[in-house]
Amino acid sequence: MKTRSAAIGDIDVIMDLVDKARGIMRSSGNLHQWTDGYPSRELIEEDIREGYGFVVVPDEGGEPLAYFAFIQGIEPTYNTIYDGAWLDADSPYAVIHRLASAPESHGVFDATMAFALSRCGNIKVDTHRDNTIMQHNILKHGFSYCGIIYLESGAERLAYQLITGDAQHP
Repeated sequence: MKTRSAAIGDIDVIMDLVDKARGIMRSSGNLHQWTDGYPSRELIEEDIREGYGFVVVPDEGGEPLAYFAFIQGIEPTYNTIYDGAWLDADSPYAVIHRLASAPESHGVFDATMAFALSRCGNIKVDTHRDNTIMQHNILKHGFSYCGIIYLESGAERLAYQLITGDAQHP
């Protein structure tokens, strides 16, 4: 698999991946994440326009297998963390948001992490308490649980951070 910048022409496939990811969440008992139209087509289009949107595609090319936003810089909802602390609260970091893939796509999290770590050695992520699949992948890739953050909506998320020994900063 390889990762490339998402293009507006990918939007229909990306929205299909978002729907499939939502289905995976529901079938695994995660009933409350990605509700009320989140992430919206407009948000994904904004990710793409801002240069944050990426797709994972087969090595030989073809339709995207996954989508994610990779954002280097400050995530305002990460400024305050409860019941814990960031491993490093002061150094620049990058964030992975909105990871979506189809159920038959395997190795997507590996590809996403390879891409992210090639650009920044200090990665923060968050996920819903009921998203056990994402929690498994996050911990499997060496992230440390750091505490709880709250989204702008007030929704709780579990927060994780990974700092590599050769951390490159954005």
